[in-house]
Amino acid sequence: MRAALPPGRIRASDHGRAYVSQPTERVKTDVWPGRPQPLGARFRTGPDGVEGTNFALWAGGADAVELCLFDDEGHETRCSLDELTHEIFHGFVPGIRPGQRYGYRVHGRWDPASGARWNPAKLLLDPYAKAVDGDYGRLPAEVYGHQRDHPRQDIADTVRDDRDSAPFVPKGVVVHDTETWVDDIRPKTPWADSIIYELHVRGFTTRHPAIPPELRGTYAGLGHPAAIEHLTGLGVTAVELLPVHQFAHEDHLLRRGLRDYWGYNSIGYFAPHAAYSASGTRGQQVGEFKRMVRALHAAGIEVILDVVYNHTAEASELGPTLSLRGIANPGYYRLADDPRRYADYTGCGNTLHVVQPQALRLITDSLRYWVTEMGVDGFRFDLAAALARSFHDVDMLSPFLAVIAQDPVLRRAKLIAEPWDVGSGGYQVGAFPPLWTEWNDRYRDTVRDYWRSALPDVRDLGYRLSGSSDLYAWGGRRPYASVNFITAHDGFTLRDLVSYEHKHNEANGEDNRDGSNDNRSWNCGAEGETDDPGVAALRRRQLRNMLTTLLLSTGVPMLVAGDEMGRTQGGNNNAYCQDNDISWIDWSLRDDPAWRPLLDLTRRLIRMRGEHPVLRRRAFFSGRRQGPEGIRDLGWFTAEGREMTEKDWYTPSATLGMFLSGRDIPQRDAKGRPVTDDSFLAVLHAGAEPLRFPLPAQPWADAYSLLVDTSREDQDAPPGTVHRGGDTLTVPARSVLLLRALPLAATAPPAR
Repeated sequence: MRAALPPGRIRASDHGRAYVSQPTERVKTDVWPGRPQPLGARFRTGPDGVEGTNFALWAGGADAVELCLFDDEGHETRCSLDELTHEIFHGFVPGIRPGQRYGYRVHGRWDPASGARWNPAKLLLDPYAKAVDGDYGRLPAEVYGHQRDHPRQDIADTVRDDRDSAPFVPKGVVVHDTETWVDDIRPKTPWADSIIYELHVRGFTTRHPAIPPELRGTYAGLGHPAAIEHLTGLGVTAVELLPVHQFAHEDHLLRRGLRDYWGYNSIGYFAPHAAYSASGTRGQQVGEFKRMVRALHAAGIEVILDVVYNHTAEASELGPTLSLRGIANPGYYRLADDPRRYADYTGCGNTLHVVQPQALRLITDSLRYWVTEMGVDGFRFDLAAALARSFHDVDMLSPFLAVIAQDPVLRRAKLIAEPWDVGSGGYQVGAFPPLWTEWNDRYRDTVRDYWRSALPDVRDLGYRLSGSSDLYAWGGRRPYASVNFITAHDGFTLRDLVSYEHKHNEANGEDNRDGSNDNRSWNCGAEGETDDPGVAALRRRQLRNMLTTLLLSTGVPMLVAGDEMGRTQGGNNNAYCQDNDISWIDWSLRDDPAWRPLLDLTRRLIRMRGEHPVLRRRAFFSGRRQGPEGIRDLGWFTAEGREMTEKDWYTPSATLGMFLSGRDIPQRDAKGRPVTDDSFLAVLHAGAEPLRFPLPAQPWADAYSLLVDTSREDQDAPPGTVHRGGDTLTVPARSVLLLRALPLAATAPPAR
C-alpha cells in the first residue's frame, strides 16, 4: 500500500501512473500579494527584508491559477495565486530561492468550439521561465489536453483529458543569475563588414578533438578556445546559432528513434535549451550561455540567434498542451474562422497571433531579455513573414515591425528576416523595411544555377554580384540588406550540392518524401561519392568557384559551418532529425589533403575581403562614368572583353567580367577622409571549355596581377604573374579569376 501524500502533492517517481491526492482547497499560507510586474519568476527581497520569489502569469480569460512547486523528489505543492491585476495572476512566496522548480495549472472553461482549452490537469511551463529542468521526450497521452486516444478521432480534440501531466513534463526553474557584463565588450561590427557563420552548438562541438569530452555539444564547448580558434582563424565576424531556445522533440520523430536536431520547435522563449548545458539544468545553463557569449565577444565575434517566434511546439489542435494553449489559447494563437482550429501560416500546426498585445509582448520581452541579459547581438527570424501578418495579409506596417522599429534596445540589434512563410502572399524577399536585412534566396538560386550552367543569361547574376539593387535599392536600404548565401542548414551542404542531383533522405524515415526536390544541384557526372579522380577534382573546383563568388559579392556573406572544409551529409537535404554523424562536423576534414586547400582559400578570401573596402561597399554602385579617366565604379565585360551593352545582358553567355573600381567608393573614414582602395577584375566563366579573354586596357588599368585562380588546388601564384591590359588571358574552364588592377609603373621592369 502506498504511503499517503499531503494534499496537493504528486509522487513524480510513479512514472506512467499518476497517483494524485486532489486537494480539497488551495494552499493559501505563505503566499503574499506580490507584484504583477515583471512577468515570470523573479527572486527578490520582499516586505520586511524577507527573501523569496515573485510569480506573475498573464492568463487572460482564465478563472484561477495555481502555482505548483516541486521538490527534489518530484513532490508537488500547489499554491493559489489569488491576486489579479489586469489579467495577471501574481503572488510572492517567501523562502522560494533560485533552483526551485515550478509550473502552473490554469482553470477556466473547456469549450474548444470557441477556442477555450483550459485544463487544470495539465502542468504548464511558464512562458517567461528563464531555465527549464528536464527534457521533452516521448509525450504520453496524459500530456494532451484532449483525449488523444478517444475512439472517435473526429471529435477527440473536443473531449477533455483529466489525467495529470505533471510527472511527464519538464519544469521551469527560478533563476537568480549572478553573471555580469562589466568586462564584456560587444564587437559591434558594422553590417557591411560582417561575415556570418551559421552553426549548430551541438553539431559544431560534438566531434571536435581539442574540446574536452565533457564539454562537447554544449555552450561551454562553443566557448572553448579550440572552437573559437577555428572561427578566428577563418575570419568570420558573427556566429548565427541554430535555435537555442528550449524546444521539444516531435513525437513522430521519437517514435522512429530520431530526435529534433535543428530545434525549430520552441516552447520556452527565455530559456537556453537545457540539453546544451555542461554545468547543470537548475539555472546553471544561463550562466554557461553568458560565459560562451563573453568568450566569443572577447574574440571579436558577435552572437546572432536563430529564433522561432512564428509557432510553438504545441502544434495543431491535436497537439500536446504544454504552455500557451493551456494558459490563454485565444490570446496567444491565431485561431481559424472555426475557433476550434488554428490558422497555420508556418506548416507546423499553429501560428502565434502577434497582433494580440500579450503575444507581441511575449516576443519583444524575450528579444530584449536576450540582448540585455544574455548579451546576444542580433536575431535571424524564422519565417518572419508570419510575424509581419496583421490579421491575414503580410503587412510591413504591422504591429510587430512597428514595435521593433521604435524599441530603443531592439532597433540597435542585428535583425535578419527569413522573408517568407507558407501562407498566401508569404514570399516577401526585398519587402522588409530599413533596419532589416534579409536572407536572399534569389542570390542562392542564381549562383547555383550559374555554376550548373542553367541560367539563360547573366542579367540576374549581375544583380546578385553587385548587391541586389533590384530588390533593396529603396527606402534608404543598403547593399548589406542582402544576406548572400548559397547553402544554409536547410538543404544540401556545399559539397553535396556538387555531388548529388537528387536528395537522399531515407534515414529520416519518411520514404524520401521530405525535403525539397528543387535543389539546383549538379553532381558533376556521378551521383554521390566516387573514386573517379576527374569527377572529384571538378567537384572541388566547383566548391572553390561558389565560395569565391560568395565572398566577392557585395552584401553580407553567410557561410554554413563545415562548408569551408567539405562537410557532407551524404545527400540528405533535410537533416532536421539527424542528431548524429550525418549532421555533426567531421573535424578530420580540416587536415585532409583533399580538403585543406579549400579551407585555406576560404581563409584567404575572407582576409582579402576584410582588407579591401571595395569588396564590402556600404552604398550601391551607380554604374555612371566618374573622374577624369571616365571609368565606372562598376564595369561589366563580355566574354570578348568589351563593355556590356543592354543587348548583351539578354544574350546567353557562360562568362561575365566584373571590374570594381577602388577610386570611386562613396564613403569616408572615421575622420571624414575619402576611402580609396585597389581596383579588381573578376572573371567568372562557367563554360566547359577554356576561354580567351582580352583584359580591359586603359582607362580601366595598365596591367593586372593574378590573385585567385579557382582552377588550381594551390592558390599560390608564381611570383611576378602580371598581365598587361589588352593582353589575352586564358581563363580555364569552370573557374573564377580574380586580378588586381595595376598602374603602369607597377609593371615596369626593375632598373639594371
